[in-house]
Amino acid sequence: MPLTSDEIDRYARHLVLRDVGGPGQLKLKAARVLVIGAGGLGAPLIQYLAAAGIGAIGIVDDDAVSLSNLQRQVIHSTPDLGRPKAESAAEAVGRLNPHVAVEPHLTRLTPDNARGLVGGYDIVADGSDNFDTRYAVSDACFFEKKPLVTAALGQFDGSLTTIRAHENGPDGKPNPTYRCLFPSPPPAGAIPTCAEAGILGALAGVMGSLMALEVIREIVGFGESLVGRLLMVDARGMRFDTVRYGWDEGNPLSGTSR
Repeated sequence: MPLTSDEIDRYARHLVLRDVGGPGQLKLKAARVLVIGAGGLGAPLIQYLAAAGIGAIGIVDDDAVSLSNLQRQVIHSTPDLGRPKAESAAEAVGRLNPHVAVEPHLTRLTPDNARGLVGGYDIVADGSDNFDTRYAVSDACFFEKKPLVTAALGQFDGSLTTIRAHENGPDGKPNPTYRCLFPSPPPAGAIPTCAEAGILGALAGVMGSLMALEVIREIVGFGESLVGRLLMVDARGMRFDTVRYGWDEGNPLSGTSR
């Protein structure tokens, strides 16, 4: 479906970009993106995906907006206190860009429902805050053959990578899975929760925006993907570093012993 005159005006700054242009904007319009979590990472991620003209955004979240969220979860506001985050975020998208279809899923993603949720979308962006959900999302993306952009936040640090574990790399070997990067979760209690440790609010904005950028790059197809590379952000030293990681033949999804 071609862009309307309103969309041409709205996305004018994309349309003049050589690496996006009309064809890239049409790819964004046709794309269906599933966002896991409408919290610290999901809030800026959803806003920038909507502003970019993603055709449909699914939002998975079973939580409600609380006052302590508002320091970083900027898609919500004070009048939204007590509302389901997925509904609050969906309403905010409607105000931002009426051309975007929003599909709120007021549920918690689990291994039982993950494949059903993931299967209806072209690409998944995981902004969840626990390893159980991250494993469930990444496993579902592997089996449903969907690319995954996944990020995590610490107090003053964050990380971001892209997973295309259902595809092979240029060397013919399988691309790494999330389980190649993190073979097992940390021991219970080893990582304090956000409520226990705190988090710098603006850092969530930075990492969520970087997630949106990576999703857009994956859809349009420009630049060097983060497949096999982990971007690490240190807000204390204002440093951005990238480390490479590879396929682990012992991983349970695409390993040689599966």
